[in-house]
Amino acid sequence: MTTKGLSRKQVTIPIDNDNIVKFMKNSLIYITNLNRNLQNVKSKVLVDFICSDPFGITVVTNKVSLPSDLLIIENYVKNSENIDSS
Repeated sequence: MTTKGLSRKQVTIPIDNDNIVKFMKNSLIYITNLNRNLQNVKSKVLVDFICSDPFGITVVTNKVSLPSDLLIIENYVKNSENIDSS
């Protein structure tokens, strides 16, 4: 789900509460890795910050993300080493 605001763009990725806590411990590293992945595909979208909300992880970007950018972000979060997929 993408929400467009006046100055921020948000991508919400639904995950459970246990995984949110695990993911947020290394969120600064994940921001760097996400930006590197987006730059590798020549995207102009960059991740500004990551925060948790009651529904999952919210990734705030500098621009509205294209579907391909959303897929990169979602796959990275869901395949990160701290997420338990079971």
